[in-house]
Amino acid sequence: MTRLLMTADVVGGVWQYALELAAALRPLGVEAHLAVLGPALSTAQRGRAGALGIGVTETGLSLDWLARDAGEVRRTADALARLAALHGADVVQVNQPAFALADYAMPVVAVAHSCVASWWDAVEHGPLPVDLAWQAALTGDALARADVAVCPSAALADTLARLYALPRRPRVVHNGRTAVASAGALAGTVFTAGRLWDRGKDVATLDRAAAQVALPFEAAGPLVGPNGEQVACVHLHTLGMLSDGDVAGRLAARPIFVSAARYEPFGLAVLEAASAGCALVLSDISTFRELWDGAARFVGVGDDAGFALAIEALAADPVGRHEAGERARVRASRYTPAANARGMAAIYAEACAPQKRAAA
Repeated sequence: MTRLLMTADVVGGVWQYALELAAALRPLGVEAHLAVLGPALSTAQRGRAGALGIGVTETGLSLDWLARDAGEVRRTADALARLAALHGADVVQVNQPAFALADYAMPVVAVAHSCVASWWDAVEHGPLPVDLAWQAALTGDALARADVAVCPSAALADTLARLYALPRRPRVVHNGRTAVASAGALAGTVFTAGRLWDRGKDVATLDRAAAQVALPFEAAGPLVGPNGEQVACVHLHTLGMLSDGDVAGRLAARPIFVSAARYEPFGLAVLEAASAGCALVLSDISTFRELWDGAARFVGVGDDAGFALAIEALAADPVGRHEAGERARVRASRYTPAANARGMAAIYAEACAPQKRAAA
């Protein structure tokens, strides 16, 4: 049995990613232990990990993008290296690449789910401000240093290779999610979910679109981020943070699912909605085209009127909406935890191979 130490956090989708990956790795001979960074787990999250038989250590260490300086990031990386040694890990997966910057006694796989440089490139454009540039420098160094660097989409891999001038393009292993069982009927609602406070999600566009559609438009997720960033919505019916079960319950009713993201390295919420058979209306960005071309309606970034028209067209055509949802469901079947686990297990084996370590 290969022993894996994997980092996780509860700020975005990494927690669900880590849980599902850890569970799917066990039949492949990989036993994962999760090292949680940033905010503490909720009682429900601890219970979910326990029910799956997944070991968890809540480290109390800071997330890289909330760190005050490079020294804090490196100290966290050092602490993770000690934790990996304490657990007798054969391989480490850091889901925050900067934490690869330590002297680990075992191979390190750095999975980039997002980063400040690629977020800025998509959302703000232009050169990074000084207070973010040091974070990007650490991420670039870490991706180059890791035994293997991985991205959840080719779109992100290409972007990181360009932004950081990496010597090797990161490998691509698509994320996976357990499918949501749908109720069959089509709900008379529109739904979105995610970190609503994150400007990369562009909830402002959806708020404007909500004023132009007849169907109720619900939005699940936090309005205030741990960095203090927040968003105010006038027309969206904001639901706040929902449990995973509550989100799945809403998706099971097959609302029209919408994402106007300007920046999305993968989009687990979209995958979850698609697996339930929800018709998808998505922003026309490279990640969504890679994953959902032919299985979603695409609208230009920031085009609130375009989103409203696409939503109304689906609402007015139940047969077409059902067919769109089935196309999304079929496409979602490609992106499963089992497929994700097979890809990652192969990378762990490659990273642990004697010739790989000797070359590094």
